[in-house]
Amino acid sequence: MEYVATFHTHFGALSFHRAALRQGVEAQMMPVPRRLSASCGTCVRYRGELDLTGLEEDLEGIFQVCGEEYRQTYWGD
Repeated sequence: MEYVATFHTHFGALSFHRAALRQGVEAQMMPVPRRLSASCGTCVRYRGELDLTGLEEDLEGIFQVCGEEYRQTYWGD
């Protein structure tokens, strides 16, 4: 499965990206796709399952990539 995570701040995106890599999850930082909105404009696109423990604070949402569409699977604060 492939996902896009959006964040309230760039620091949140960077922290999430580093945590994903530490967990062995393929991930890359990139601009948020036009169909999604985010406060900081940076997202992390990743493949596979990720332990979100400790990463929720700055997380805006997680969207499953379904071809050209996105299905929200997590709602942040």
